[in-house]
Amino acid sequence: MNYTVKVNNNLEISISPKEFSKLDIIKTSDSNYHILKNNKSYKAEIINSNFTDKTYKVTINNNSYNVKISSALDILIKDMGFTFGSTKHINSVKAPMPGLILDINVKVGQNVKENDALLILEAMKMENIITSPRDGVIKSISVNKGDAIEKGQLLIEFE
Repeated sequence: MNYTVKVNNNLEISISPKEFSKLDIIKTSDSNYHILKNNKSYKAEIINSNFTDKTYKVTINNNSYNVKISSALDILIKDMGFTFGSTKHINSVKAPMPGLILDINVKVGQNVKENDALLILEAMKMENIITSPRDGVIKSISVNKGDAIEKGQLLIEFE
């Protein structure tokens, strides 16, 4: 199963698991990596990630890139006319992973659009923007800035 990597919403690259396994990658800190490919050295850092959209902001040798990773299943679902989060009856947002609430960008009663940033969750020292799965009105916010949360914990409910 190949992955499609779209860079800066422009360049599209297909990567197989076999090709990925041939990379010489060393993790140097929580968000930094040293990569060797074809005898060339690269310094990579993950600056930001959005778990829901599978998007990442990375720097490689001090050049910044916006990256979106899609699996074969993601592509098939898109080709069929469906998208993740397209079901409009989602009434709540739960934590995709354990972490710490760094910031809450919405208030109870606020109207939001699909993909609006709801809150920022720090997990494994990376900031993850949790976005709205649909248009709607915020009914309740079950967490506060600074809270430590568990995977699956209720974060936000919609009216």
